[in-house]
Amino acid sequence: MLDRDGFRPNVGIVLLNQKNQVFWGKRIRTHSWQFPQGGIDRGETPEQAMIRELHEEVGLQREHVRIVARTRDWLRYEVPDRFIRRDSRGFYKGQKQIWFLLQLVGHDWDLNLRATDHPEFDAWRWNDYWVPLDAVVEFKREVYVTALTELARYLPRHEHRNRFLRQGVRPANAESGGDAATDESGDLAPDAPLAPDSQHGNEHV
Repeated sequence: MLDRDGFRPNVGIVLLNQKNQVFWGKRIRTHSWQFPQGGIDRGETPEQAMIRELHEEVGLQREHVRIVARTRDWLRYEVPDRFIRRDSRGFYKGQKQIWFLLQLVGHDWDLNLRATDHPEFDAWRWNDYWVPLDAVVEFKREVYVTALTELARYLPRHEHRNRFLRQGVRPANAESGGDAATDESGDLAPDAPLAPDSQHGNEHV
C-alpha cells in the first residue's frame, strides 16, 4: 500500500527497559542492527500495526508494554534504487513512518524472536538510548536521529540528550513540524546533560 507520492506507511518501535536502554535487533543472517519496524496493513491504524509488529518481530503482547509517546508526524526516508525490486522502481520511493516509544513492563524472558515462522531478527541486545548510528544503514540514519530526538523528552528518566546532533547529523524533515504527543500521564521529561558514549549490552540469540 503506497501513498500518492510512492511512500509505504510504516511504524517504528523504540522499546525501553527499566534502565532506559533500547531493544536493538540484528537482522537475520546479516550484520545490520536496527529497531523493530514494519508496514501498516490496509485498514490498520498505526497503533494497531505497532502492536502486531511488536508480536511478530519480538514476541511481545500488548500487556507487556506501556505506550509512552509517539511521533506527531510522518517521518520519511527514500530507499536507493539498488534496494528496490526492479518491477517496483518508479512507483516505490521509500517509507513514511510513525515511531512509538514503549516501556517494557514485562521481563526479558518475554521477548521471543521466534514468535512466528518468519523471524526478522536472530539476535538482540539492550543498548544505550543514543544508539551507534554507524550500525544503521545510511539512508535510515536521519530518520533515526529525528525519531530519537523527538521522543527523548518523554523518557521516564531525564538523563539523555542527543550527542549526535553535535556531530553534524541533522534531523530528517517531517511532513510538518511539531513535538511528539504527550505520554499517557502527560508528564514531560526535561532536557538533561549529554549521555555518555554508547555501551553495548549482552547479545541474546
